[in-house]
Amino acid sequence: MQNSFSIVTWNINSIRQRTALVVDFLRAHAPDVLCLQEIKCVDSDFPSEIFATEGYSSAVFGMKAYNGVAIVSKNSVEITHKNLPNFPDELARYIEITVPFNDKIIRIGNLYAPNGNPITTEKFPYKLNWLNALNAHANNTLKFEEPFILLGDYNIIPQEIDARNPSEWQNDALFQPESRASYQKLLNLGLLDAFRACNAEAGHYTFWDYQAGAWPKNNGIRIDHALLSPQAADMLHSVIIHKNERDKEKPSDHVPVEVVLRF
Repeated sequence: MQNSFSIVTWNINSIRQRTALVVDFLRAHAPDVLCLQEIKCVDSDFPSEIFATEGYSSAVFGMKAYNGVAIVSKNSVEITHKNLPNFPDELARYIEITVPFNDKIIRIGNLYAPNGNPITTEKFPYKLNWLNALNAHANNTLKFEEPFILLGDYNIIPQEIDARNPSEWQNDALFQPESRASYQKLLNLGLLDAFRACNAEAGHYTFWDYQAGAWPKNNGIRIDHALLSPQAADMLHSVIIHKNERDKEKPSDHVPVEVVLRF
């Protein structure tokens, strides 16, 4: 019986432009579940048939040109939510599923949190309201006392060590005290930052801008996170940032983050 479960989050920044990269990644690493953000397509344009030939079924919540989230899985899944409960939203930012694995049911929330910039516009309050709704939903979901993984592009730099040059982000929504406080509230509920549980060092990033030579200079930030319920945290084995994906031809500006659980 297989005793490990691998789940990956990846802001792909247009699935139609990078389907081949995703297929290559699936063939190389064979995760049980891959959560994608910013697919930037409607459900019917998502390459579900291509992933099916690789042995993966798809759960998609897309929209034209912007946002959109999807989950591909080796096992069949049940969609439990599209968008956060009690937060009416025209934008496709959240999909939640349950997936069977061995004798367990694992709940997975895949999110693409609002960017929030510029902070002087209505986009920043929208970001904070969305994060408040995420916090409320996480709090309610933790009451199930089951393995629950809440992962994706949070668009939050939690600490100074999560940025190569923190001073460059002082006026950015990703690094505002309110944004960071929203992230800390999730941790205060009892969720565990999987990467930080495995690695306390600075210098590990998941996003490098396309501009200003950010990638060659390693001027990155860590904004793609996986938070684990206590039941999932008890099974945490390792977290891998697949940094090499950023060095491929026409890459996303984000890289995959893989969480491995051991039963």
